[in-house]
Amino acid sequence: MAELANLELTAEEEPRMQRDLNAILEHIAQLNELDTTGVAPLAQVAEILGGEKHAHGENLRADAVVASISRDAVMAAAPETDGRFFKVPKVIER
Repeated sequence: MAELANLELTAEEEPRMQRDLNAILEHIAQLNELDTTGVAPLAQVAEILGGEKHAHGENLRADAVVASISRDAVMAAAPETDGRFFKVPKVIER
């Protein structure tokens, strides 16, 4: 798990992190056992922010098509590109 998260743990940290992660996963497993049928969510961000009401009850902003900058203009302004993608320096060493 640490390798996937690109973490460098010391030998002393590994057992503690494994214990903590296992405790978190056990707690989540306990929460998944709860029957939440009929329990309404406490809050939905879309309801708080307002917006358009949809068939399933969620509030979302209106979906509108707006003008966008062209790929050619973006690539022309990029410091380094291959014409299709931005070129960026490598930031993660493995």
